[in-house]
Amino acid sequence: MLDEYKQYIYEGKAILPNGIREIKAFAFSNCSGLERIEIPASVEIIHYNAFYDCIGLCSVIIPDSVKEVGHHAFHGCTELTNVEIPNSITKIENNVFSCCTSLESIIIPNGITGIGDRAFYGCTNLISVEIPDSVTSIGNGAFSGCSNLANIEIPNSVTAIGESAFQDCEGLSSVEIPDSVTTIWDKTFKGCTGLTSISIPDSVTRIGWYVFSGCSGLSNVKIPNSVDVLRFGVFYGCTCLSNIEIPDSITDIWDNAFHGCKRLECIEIPNNVTTIGKSVFSECSGLKTIIVREKDPEKMEARLISSGLENLDNISLYVPIGTGYAYRHNEFFSKFREVIPQ
Repeated sequence: MLDEYKQYIYEGKAILPNGIREIKAFAFSNCSGLERIEIPASVEIIHYNAFYDCIGLCSVIIPDSVKEVGHHAFHGCTELTNVEIPNSITKIENNVFSCCTSLESIIIPNGITGIGDRAFYGCTNLISVEIPDSVTSIGNGAFSGCSNLANIEIPNSVTAIGESAFQDCEGLSSVEIPDSVTTIWDKTFKGCTGLTSISIPDSVTRIGWYVFSGCSGLSNVKIPNSVDVLRFGVFYGCTCLSNIEIPDSITDIWDNAFHGCKRLECIEIPNNVTTIGKSVFSECSGLKTIIVREKDPEKMEARLISSGLENLDNISLYVPIGTGYAYRHNEFFSKFREVIPQ
């Protein structure tokens, strides 16, 4: 805390004088006795770390005069339950409210265009968020660790959802991604154990690494034809995933894509798939049926040999008509329970 601000605090409340234009960086940082503050309408900027780790601060009203709130401004304000963000602000900066563990709801006003990296990271009691149509980007880790966040509506204005944006949001049960989004970056929904359904539009062309890893409640996913690669660990540890349709647009399935999907019973591999990485099907103990469209068993063997398939004698392999003999006499595929042309 800066010495010049000590004069404004009395019995846990800070009253700042009219006329000041800014609250300086680290102004009240680590002021554990601060519970309330009155910010006058003359203030235009709240600088970075201004209220960093003010663990007793329970409420704050930011006046309409404020045009900018710096990064980490309210980080670690663990008793903060309510914040009013004015329309005068156009971006929520990085880590502004990160680790505000008592914050329950937030209304982001129309006019905000971006939610910064880790803006609400670790807000474990945050239940609801309203995102307006003015927002175009959600930053990396923006809501990561918001374990009680039960519902999120992503508006059509959003074109980019950052890496780990909703990672470990365990209370999130369903998400509809708008058709304005073209990329879902790495680990966006990683560890969302309560997620049971996800809608991915045709506008999405790239699904990043480990996007749905650890989503143990996810049972059904439809991948749009606009996606051409299933990247590293995209469904790693999705233990309830029982149904997935791989579109013809997919050409590559990277390492660990379905690792640990214990309830996955059937998988169809389109003919356009030329690369299947290591351990793609490791620990897929429920896998009973594989359907392939490749007519050359040697090419198919080269793709599957390192994929981590286990208990081959429990798996039925469906192959193109006219290739049954060649597949049955291939050393690798001869280990399968049966080879059935269709």
